[in-house]
Amino acid sequence: MARVSAARVYREEDLEDILDGLSEVPFLLILDGVTDPHNLGACLRTADAAGIHAVIVTKDKSASLNATATKVACGAADNVPLIQVTNLARTMEWLKARGIWMFGTAGESSSNIYQSDLKGPLALVMGAEGKGMRRLTRDLCDSLIFIPMAGSVSSLNVSVATGVCLFEAVRQRL
Repeated sequence: MARVSAARVYREEDLEDILDGLSEVPFLLILDGVTDPHNLGACLRTADAAGIHAVIVTKDKSASLNATATKVACGAADNVPLIQVTNLARTMEWLKARGIWMFGTAGESSSNIYQSDLKGPLALVMGAEGKGMRRLTRDLCDSLIFIPMAGSVSSLNVSVATGVCLFEAVRQRL
């Protein structure tokens, strides 16, 4: 019989220690209201592959790091800190005060992701399935970007869009 512990969920207070311990510019992912544990797990897996330092979610109205999310993450839940915060707006303001730029994704934006500078201290903000970012979250973003779509569909699944955006940032940072 083997005993395993659940993946750790970090508190807001841990975020400062994580950022203070970095030797490179911060690269964060913020998920605003992503409620599907499959999407949370896929975002964690992609975040790990992209070198994200922490994923930030809200305590309420977000998927929890349950068995489904952990399984879909394929080990990333043990490697990428998942920070649960009570007030996302307050956390975003605190991150901005530390010099971290907030880039939110919105289909109606006029800024193309491929024309945006994603090389500096960055938090990529992804909205909920279907609804996107909440108004206050959107208002706190320094820039809103979109992924150009060539086909007839108007949006991508949040985990797929996260992968596209994170790896464009990775491409620019290389």
